[in-house]
Amino acid sequence: MTTLRHAAAIAVKDLRSEFRTKESINSTLSFSVVILLLFAFAFDPTPDMIAEFGGGLLWIVFVFAGALIVNRAFARELPNDCIDVLVSSPASGASLFLGKAVAAFVLLFGIECICLPVFGILYNVTWWRSLSGMMGVLALGTWAMACVGVFISALTVNLRLREVMLPMLVYPVLIPAILPAMMLTNTLLTGQPLPSDFGVWLRLLVGFNIMFTTLSVYLAETILVR
Repeated sequence: MTTLRHAAAIAVKDLRSEFRTKESINSTLSFSVVILLLFAFAFDPTPDMIAEFGGGLLWIVFVFAGALIVNRAFARELPNDCIDVLVSSPASGASLFLGKAVAAFVLLFGIECICLPVFGILYNVTWWRSLSGMMGVLALGTWAMACVGVFISALTVNLRLREVMLPMLVYPVLIPAILPAMMLTNTLLTGQPLPSDFGVWLRLLVGFNIMFTTLSVYLAETILVR
């Protein structure tokens, strides 16, 4: 319970800090909307194209925008050596990781929920026909991005080129999670009956989240206290 209490306090601290400055929120939201707009003009979306590539386009935007959020997870603690204070605090490494992952998840999920109506308008997609399923897949994929991103953010926080290194490390690791998220989203966007392999993709996404979250919590102390 102590770990969860410390994690909640860290998550609230990060969210308050972000909502006060709105640096990551404004840049990430603007970036996402601009990319959706550019894709709409570049590909001239049709129902057939959306059925084949809609989920991929959506998650490409989310993944690239997500890097802007997770990059700030530990970078915001660098001024005045705040990161050293956090590491030396009573909170464990697992609490630090979970708190920052939850904060990143909340920010990412909120931005994605704003982008979905924009996607629906620009691409003429009635994504709300499978609202509960879409929110579930969105939550699972977003937790994968938050978990992987925060873990690698802790690894690269002291590097000079962390803005470059973080995406280079995050994107390959995320492939096993983003691929099923894309396939599931494609199916939900079209409103067609769920195919037989829907459960396979869903189990793959859930399994990735469970395994990577467990691994990150286990290694968090080693990564942060180094």
